Amino acid sequence: MTAALMLQGTGSDVGKSLLVAGLARAYSNRGLKVRPFKPQNMSNNAAVTIEGGEIGRAQALQARAARVPLMNDMNPILLKPQSETGAQVIVHGQIYGNAKARDYQALKPQLLCKVLESFARIGQGVDLVLIEGAGSPAEINLRAHDIANMGFAEAADVPVILAGDIDRGGVIAQIVGTHILLSASEQHRTKGYIVNKFRGDISLFDDGLKIISEKTGLQNFGVLPFFQQASKLPPEDAFSITSRPAREGAIHIAVPIFSRISNFDDLDPLLAEPDVAVHMIKAGEPIPSGMDVILLPGSKATLADMDFVRAQGWDIDIHAHVRQGGTVVGLCGGYQMLGRQLSDLGGIEGPARTIEGLGLLDFTTILSGPKKLVEESGEEALTGAAISGYHMHVGQSEGPALTRPMLQLISGPDGVLSENNRVMGCYLHGIFASDEYRYNFLNRFKIRKEKLDDFEVVIEKTLDELADHMERNLDLDGLLEVANGAN
Repeated sequence: MTAALMLQGTGSDVGKSLLVAGLARAYSNRGLKVRPFKPQNMSNNAAVTIEGGEIGRAQALQARAARVPLMNDMNPILLKPQSETGAQVIVHGQIYGNAKARDYQALKPQLLCKVLESFARIGQGVDLVLIEGAGSPAEINLRAHDIANMGFAEAADVPVILAGDIDRGGVIAQIVGTHILLSASEQHRTKGYIVNKFRGDISLFDDGLKIISEKTGLQNFGVLPFFQQASKLPPEDAFSITSRPAREGAIHIAVPIFSRISNFDDLDPLLAEPDVAVHMIKAGEPIPSGMDVILLPGSKATLADMDFVRAQGWDIDIHAHVRQGGTVVGLCGGYQMLGRQLSDLGGIEGPARTIEGLGLLDFTTILSGPKKLVEESGEEALTGAAISGYHMHVGQSEGPALTRPMLQLISGPDGVLSENNRVMGCYLHGIFASDEYRYNFLNRFKIRKEKLDDFEVVIEKTLDELADHMERNLDLDGLLEVANGAN
């Protein structure tokens, strides 16, 4: 059996994804062959795999940390929310169907076997599988047919480490309370805990560690100080992205947060630029005047989010921005919104209907056909800058505006560039990670004295720093022993 270790959290956003990424890089640095695994994920931030499927973006970062290619089996079940009560269900990288929350609970028993199939395959030919749970195992009201936490751990017979977040307070209650709510067999397979995001003098928490160990009998595998450089790595949740204070002379980019925003990792390279201020605009807030760029991101439910844009009055702000000479960029769903009309005649994203778009570019979009999931490369039409990225969308756009494409890809033209070059959009995600294109785009707005040298190098350096951080503060030898069946 391949060594495996599952990190479960005392709640959401305690740092599980980053812990797995850091451990993956640390053990990879030791020469081990490592793969990440998450049985079930809920996120509209996805990545394209080598098989042409999609998995959660967090698992993509973890795979990168482990220095292995992205595989469908790393995240066999991906839930992509489309409404307040329903989600698209992705199984083994492909669309399985749509399900309301209650219906999905009934579907779980059928999906467990698919999860276990993926887990068996992901462990072939590697030394260690690092597994990330979802939410908390203490949600025992949802324990029946669980495939994300202890339900999976029991079925796959893997050891568990609990991670608590001291930064949000109450970490003793988090860990002890979670442990109390577990069944006897679940308590037995829980081998220890990690206290994450500590700030200050760790020695002041010695009594707290003693209390946790006495109350639970669990081994402490370390207290991990807050990792300041975490902001340089892609966040899993769009609402984790916060507006950065504007520096004098900064380029200002406003990003409306759609209700079903997706693939917001498109923003990461812009957030990393030292002289760029990205303003995340929440519901109920106007888009500020004086922005250099309004960037419309991807959406999992484009028609619903077009309604959402109008409900916030953002359509008025966008049109005023264009009249005042501002630039607008739309990516994927945001690109579709730039056209005259959006149609979902087959009810792919919700009720079948047709609505008006922003009307900034002369084209229409019909949501139809199979989902396009593929990596792409080519060049930007305006400057010839090399670009690469991936397509992840449903829909076909047609109209006179497409005679001026924004991109020329190996597979053909993509997107639209307005005649005055100030309104543009495309289906390609990840274009701002292409350094030459990003430099050219930002240089339209000012002569830049500072710039990010290489976005990909920053990510790699930060992952190595995270691994070193864990080597210094966690018992990685002890965790590896647990993964190999000790205790």
